[in-house]
Amino acid sequence: MKRFLLSLTGIVSIALAVMPSVSEAADRPHILWITSEDNGPHLGAYGDTYATTPNLDGLAARGMIYLNAWSTAPVCAPARTTIISGMYPTSTGSQHMRSMTRLPEGFRMYPQFLREAGYYCSNNSKEDYNLRKPGRVWDDSSNEGHWRNREPGQPFFAIFNFTTTHESQIRSRPHTKKHDPRKVPVPPYHPDTPETREDWAQYHDKMTEMDARAGELLKQLEEDGLAGDTIIFYYGDHGSGMPRSKRWLYNSGLRVPLIVYVPPKFAHLAPEGYVAGGSSRRLVGFIDLAPTVLSLAGIKPPDYHQGHAFMGPHATEAPAHLFGFRDRMDERYDLSRAVRDERYLYIRNYMPHRPQGQYLDYMFQTPTTRVWKEMYDAGELQPPRTYFWEPKPVEELYDMQNDPHQVDNLTGSPGHRPVLERLRKAHRDHVLEVRDLGFLPESEIHSRAAEGTPYEYGQSRDYRLGRILDVAQLAASNDPGAPGTLRRRLEDSDPAVRYWAVMGFLIRGEEAVGETRASLRLALEDDSPSVRVLAAEALGRHGNVVDVELSLKVLAAHADLRKHGLFVALLALNAIDGLGGKAAPIAGTIRELPTRDPVLDNRLSSYAQRLVEKILEDLAKLEADKLEAGEK
Repeated sequence: MKRFLLSLTGIVSIALAVMPSVSEAADRPHILWITSEDNGPHLGAYGDTYATTPNLDGLAARGMIYLNAWSTAPVCAPARTTIISGMYPTSTGSQHMRSMTRLPEGFRMYPQFLREAGYYCSNNSKEDYNLRKPGRVWDDSSNEGHWRNREPGQPFFAIFNFTTTHESQIRSRPHTKKHDPRKVPVPPYHPDTPETREDWAQYHDKMTEMDARAGELLKQLEEDGLAGDTIIFYYGDHGSGMPRSKRWLYNSGLRVPLIVYVPPKFAHLAPEGYVAGGSSRRLVGFIDLAPTVLSLAGIKPPDYHQGHAFMGPHATEAPAHLFGFRDRMDERYDLSRAVRDERYLYIRNYMPHRPQGQYLDYMFQTPTTRVWKEMYDAGELQPPRTYFWEPKPVEELYDMQNDPHQVDNLTGSPGHRPVLERLRKAHRDHVLEVRDLGFLPESEIHSRAAEGTPYEYGQSRDYRLGRILDVAQLAASNDPGAPGTLRRRLEDSDPAVRYWAVMGFLIRGEEAVGETRASLRLALEDDSPSVRVLAAEALGRHGNVVDVELSLKVLAAHADLRKHGLFVALLALNAIDGLGGKAAPIAGTIRELPTRDPVLDNRLSSYAQRLVEKILEDLAKLEADKLEAGEK
């Protein structure tokens, strides 16, 4: 594994390498990125006969579509963080939804390289990165950002991001229908209800609106006489805003449309196999976008970029795999990793006891989510529509060719054993190569970095990832011999190892917790607050009356974000929520908890409050149900 700490000499060398002459800059292509939020490849160009997207279909007819493009992360902030840095957020500690950290000294975001090369770089207008900007990144990042604001003759790189298709827009009512809900295709994992059909139809309506806006932008390019000089990309930022799409590691969450148009003038920069109206099966991820745009501008991507350029003079061979990740989503913790080749998708779930459909306040505002959960609770659903609300399998393997919605898990298929083992290895190799920081509790990502950066800590020998990963994989496994090893790991010197050892008992439930009660009670006084919280959750969920009392005391104390920080508090609040009615004795304490901290990034400010409100609402409902039952 390479170590990527740049010296001052290296920084100067890169700066000199990318500084072109005026004539060189004039010969470079303009580059336009049209992006849209929360939508998969639901376009006519991708074979969706229900879609109405004439402008993007027209762009595809002139250009080329990528059939196997992935977002890397199935939610916006980590996805954008991947793009802007050219690095996996799992290696920079920025993978959790709306976390915030920074890059090492000397590392830059890709527009900074473009600006040094003479490009005018505008972003209209969303940023939403999980990394602090290392100096000035854009010439203009605002609602006014436009190529028209550049100097005469200056090459431009411009992003226009459309929020028309965002999750919040598919449930906004009242709405004038354009697509007939009776004709909408409903995926097999969703219940076929009027609410589901309304939401999917409105999503397609919003796709049509977004397509019209893309058409207006393409028209502006023509009017300005720039169409023949501009390489155009269109892509969505991850899957649709429907439940089980956005935020999840299936194709419904990670697969995106990617259309590339290269004018004849710059045919030498086109990707391999480029023909008008054609398609490419090359595996392309968001991790590849930064090195690709630098390559198009004639800039050699820096060594710390972790993707593969697929256009321009610095294009590389196609990768064999794409990788995806799922970590904390808003207020809910989870950890899953995905790897795919052209045909198969493998998912490794490290917290299988947590269902896919953990309650997320934002997700439950969508009618489909609510009716789906109500039908599950009422016992009205059959597989595969039940899977979303149940504990996850440890491993998932899907044949995307024969199972486009990924509902038939092949991990138990003897005929697919070689595929399973190959993708298991690809997953583990990737985790070790990028030095995935997701195997640390979120609070420790920041505390271990101290005055440095998470990336630098992750690259150091202090991060004993191989040992931590071994325990994490054992914890989330079906190995009947695991408890003995996990019990020994409870005394390990590394708190991350102890954290995963405790996780193993939490996952295994009542019998395993009972057999390890004494050790888990000792873990309530561990040096690591994350270990203390997880031990309290295990004892509170699966222990006896005394265990529950001890658990509640620890969890109530750690749920105070001003004493322990937001990430420990979120871990504790999630644990309290998981205890259900057992948490009733500390309802008063929960009610008095601080839920805001003025030092927090505003994007994180509502997460603790959402959990507190949910816990108190559920406890009140349980109490009301008891009273009603007593009256009867």
